Amino acid sequence: MDAVDRKILAVLQEEGRLTLTELAERVRLSVSPCHRRLRALERDGTIQGYRAVVDPAALGLTFEALVFVTMRQEDRDTLLGFEEAVAGIPNVLLAQRLFGDPDYLLRIVTADLAAYQRLEDDVLAALPGVQRLNSTLVMKRVVDDRPLPTR
Repeated sequence: MDAVDRKILAVLQEEGRLTLTELAERVRLSVSPCHRRLRALERDGTIQGYRAVVDPAALGLTFEALVFVTMRQEDRDTLLGFEEAVAGIPNVLLAQRLFGDPDYLLRIVTADLAAYQRLEDDVLAALPGVQRLNSTLVMKRVVDDRPLPTR
């Protein structure tokens, strides 16, 4: 990956709806070479997809929690079962396995505290292998969905 590819990635992370012509102008290439580079970045998986970034409040999802999960048991089948179950919960925006304790970090959005409480009691606490859930409520997002640094 060279400097031009990195420039393409930087521009697309900021404005993913640019036309190919606009993108080529921004990175100072003609359309054909820009198109070839863009397709190569898509083919090799560097660009994993395109999506709209939606304001959670517009969907009534104004409550956010970070949940630290400590597992009771950490055998392979339990961990895979937990991860598969978490992947199926639409309110989980992020799930990361961590080194040490706790074992997982989940970023969760719901409509309000009552909805979060139901999700934790009825769904999260019943996930395979869960010993303890420790929730921290998000007061304010300071940096959110920042583009990846390309340099």
